[in-house]
Amino acid sequence: MNRLFPSTSGAQGFAGVARMAVVVLVGAVVLAVASLLPESSPLHVSAFTVSLAGKYLSYAMLALAVDLVWGFAGILTLGHAAFFALGGYAMGMYLMREIGARGVYGNASLPDFMIFLSWTKLPWYWWGSGHFLWACLLVLAVPGVLAGVFGWLAFRSRVSGVYLSIMTQALTYALMLAFFQNGFGFGGNNGLTDFKDILGADLHSPVTRAVLLVITGVVLALALMLSRFVVAGRFGNLLVAVRDAESRTRFLGYRPEQVKLLVWVFSAMLAGVGGALYVTQVGIINPGEFAPANSIESVIWVAVGGRGTLSGAVLGAVLVNMGKTVFTAWLPEFWLYGLGLLFLVTTLFLPKGVMGLFKPAPRKEAEDITPEVSSPEGDEA
Repeated sequence: MNRLFPSTSGAQGFAGVARMAVVVLVGAVVLAVASLLPESSPLHVSAFTVSLAGKYLSYAMLALAVDLVWGFAGILTLGHAAFFALGGYAMGMYLMREIGARGVYGNASLPDFMIFLSWTKLPWYWWGSGHFLWACLLVLAVPGVLAGVFGWLAFRSRVSGVYLSIMTQALTYALMLAFFQNGFGFGGNNGLTDFKDILGADLHSPVTRAVLLVITGVVLALALMLSRFVVAGRFGNLLVAVRDAESRTRFLGYRPEQVKLLVWVFSAMLAGVGGALYVTQVGIINPGEFAPANSIESVIWVAVGGRGTLSGAVLGAVLVNMGKTVFTAWLPEFWLYGLGLLFLVTTLFLPKGVMGLFKPAPRKEAEDITPEVSSPEGDEA
């Protein structure tokens, strides 16, 4: 390894990431098949459980996106929920148009909320939203373009550290306030909901729910492998170099702002895909998804699972959200205190997260060991 750059040895190897991808995929398939069994079967899984599993895997996409920029590039983002929500809204626009004349007002051209607000025509930014492929393009393009513009301005100005974190939080908060406005054209505080079908398939059908869960598992598994490819090799070393020694990296002739921008945009697009998958299974998207608290929670997922490990981000997202589901059912008013305590415990006692428990202690390489130098014979006084 070139000693000018730190290695990416902190990241999980290809085999470890591949194992997590297989676990995700197999788990999604097993749950999907179990949900299609007769209700009398002891192996039957309810539709609610399938929806929860899809929600967890969608959140895992967001956690993976956060891990890429925080764990490898050292960018502590407190606004990635914005990209997640934008991807969700892009898919939600298509699902709203799929309702057609089956809405409350029976208008095939305008969604119900627009008719309620006395809109007479579809806004220009809704053009093409009735086509699935266009919606998929928007899922990637909208978060990607926003991240590109924001990142170019921020990284070019060499904003970093806590200042960049505050800026990302301000971004998602500003978007939340904008989407709450009825005149913004996205349903105001109610958001987009009451979806009927996707590509002609009934969203409430057990088969459709099962297929969506499997698709989410496949996409997450592919995202894991693609992320591993991104952080491996020379570009991965550059990411870690920028994280640990940005000034030195710039002195060597590299452009840290370009490295940051590339991983930032890629991360935003991953988050957008997660948001799109989330909407199809949860059935609603509203401005609450932009809340800064959601971005902060995603950082906690990564910290709990293991920062800079990829698989740890997925594991942390699933474990914390499973705990949230159970905890809020028992003591909903104390969940935020429990989440804060979890973060403190992780910081103090598990700095490498859950994945750190399974990682063996690193051995010193031969080149890192300074040999003992003894005096030649005959030189003693």
